[in-house]
Amino acid sequence: MNRDSIWRNFDFWMLGVTIVLVVFGILMIRSATTDAVDPDLVNRVPDQIRFFIIGLLVVVGLAAFDYRILGGIQMWLYLFMMAILLAVFFFGVEGDGGARSWLNVGIRIQPAELAKIIIILTLAQFLTQRYQQMRSIKTVIASAIHIGPPTALVFIQPDLGTTIVFGVIWLVLIWAAGLSIRHIVIGVVLLVVAAPLIWSQMQPYQQARITTFIDPASDPDGYYNINQSLIAVGSGGTLGKGYANGTQTQGRFLRVRHTDFIFSVIAEEFGFVGGSVVLVMILFIIMRVLRAARLAADVYGSLICYGIAAIIFFQTFTAVGMNLGVIPVTGLTLPFVSSGGTSLLTLLAGIGIVQSVVMRRRT
Repeated sequence: MNRDSIWRNFDFWMLGVTIVLVVFGILMIRSATTDAVDPDLVNRVPDQIRFFIIGLLVVVGLAAFDYRILGGIQMWLYLFMMAILLAVFFFGVEGDGGARSWLNVGIRIQPAELAKIIIILTLAQFLTQRYQQMRSIKTVIASAIHIGPPTALVFIQPDLGTTIVFGVIWLVLIWAAGLSIRHIVIGVVLLVVAAPLIWSQMQPYQQARITTFIDPASDPDGYYNINQSLIAVGSGGTLGKGYANGTQTQGRFLRVRHTDFIFSVIAEEFGFVGGSVVLVMILFIIMRVLRAARLAADVYGSLICYGIAAIIFFQTFTAVGMNLGVIPVTGLTLPFVSSGGTSLLTLLAGIGIVQSVVMRRRT
């Protein structure tokens, strides 16, 4: 296929809805940080705009780049991922939640976010090379070993939310590659057996989030923000109180409203209708990514798309769930909407790679 015919396959619908979602997110971050005096909060909107502009360039650049080349350099990508995660371990700085998840390289970046995309690229190539051997338990174990080291480095930052995302990526990709039901059952059993060990290695604040979710009365202060989130969502009603008019948001009763709890801001200011429209747009993007997986010219491209769809779906499900108090708080952002430059850039890079896959589909 020549270059002109490739660009005819560019998915403008997916990019267009993504842009609308990001712009709306910037407006919601502005509402959530109105009248802020903390320099970090004051800079959230301009930072998000800068990363958005860079992200659009990344989308076009990655779309023009043949994704199959990334499979050929998977070892270098894996080593780069390990290097930046190790750099966090030795030189990382603390973020808002106390986790040592950031690197200061002139600008602050969160390597674990970049690692989400890189692990999809490397694991997808790993499974593509063993596509005919997925019925073997050895292949499943080998894939777990592949994803194990970066997952461990993220876990000890500590970043439980991203650790879970890594696990979801692994499960989705090995299932898409042909994992048998027998292996799934074995995996569930092993997870149950390992649960006490995982619990013992979690930080006290991570354990507290889970125990508070199960029994809110055990830690009223810890449950405070969940309660404020529920008040914000409930008070929004059908159409909301209007942009920048949310009492829980503007009164600063709701904490981390620009990141973890931005869906509550949306629900309070635009109501059930506004929140539903946002979720429909995210669902539309997921469906377009799955369409790219279906049209992909090879297994590698298909697995990449499944992995990126998994990130968007799981983070959306988790972000909305913790805003509604139905799952524990994990610190995951609402894709394309929450404040977070590295997160936004990573998701836009994912969209760019999906565009590369769909543009080089079978004709």
